[in-house]
Amino acid sequence: MLLGIIGYALVIWLFAFMAKAARNNSRNRFAVALLWLFEGLLNTIEQVTNDKKMARQLAPLAITLFFFIIVNYWTGILPFVGPVTYNGLPLFRGLAADLNVTFALAIISMVTVQIYAIRAHGAFGNLGRYLRNPFRDPAGAFEGVLEIIAEFSRLVALSMRLFGNVFAGEVLLVMVGFLTSYFAVIALPFFMVFELFIGAIQAYVFFMLTIVFISLGTASHGPHETHDTETSLDNNPSPTSPPHTHPDKHAKAAALSD
Repeated sequence: MLLGIIGYALVIWLFAFMAKAARNNSRNRFAVALLWLFEGLLNTIEQVTNDKKMARQLAPLAITLFFFIIVNYWTGILPFVGPVTYNGLPLFRGLAADLNVTFALAIISMVTVQIYAIRAHGAFGNLGRYLRNPFRDPAGAFEGVLEIIAEFSRLVALSMRLFGNVFAGEVLLVMVGFLTSYFAVIALPFFMVFELFIGAIQAYVFFMLTIVFISLGTASHGPHETHDTETSLDNNPSPTSPPHTHPDKHAKAAALSD
């Protein structure tokens, strides 16, 4: 709880610091590095969604998730996290090491996927991705069942992947400290740096999967969607604008899931 409050405070301070640095055109190296990271994440969203307007709408959520995860992952590696106890319970506990938190983050991501899918295809159009008449379109009905299973598997995978990595990292540090005994002060820093690297990777994977899943949810699915698209709330205000199709996003999602 205490470490969670510290993590929230750090994330808010980071965003406030970046906003101030951007307004003042600061040349501070830390500010430049943060702004470079922020712009890199924004460019990644634009490349995945292939829609600048949608990318600007997604950026606040996706980039906040990235910074929230990486800050709480890194604060959970601090030496006083775990050993300091009160009434036998750890006084400091990383938020990312709590399955409830990772599950809540995954729910936020998948609910956002459904919101953007409804905006792109309409409520009935989005429902049609999962529920189809098995007598008229047996293959499509089977595909819909697979889509429902895929949505739940993505939810579980997002939460369990992050929790599993944080838990494995904590176990690794405890085992290294136990096995190296008096030499832990020499051995542990190397593994802590390794965990910092793993934390950055996991935050980026969660960020990337979130925007890829949203892009998949808003993508056109061919002839099945022709009727639904006509009645949906399209993101493009112009009726002459082409539909957003992303033929390579399934490959990106599959690669990240691996």
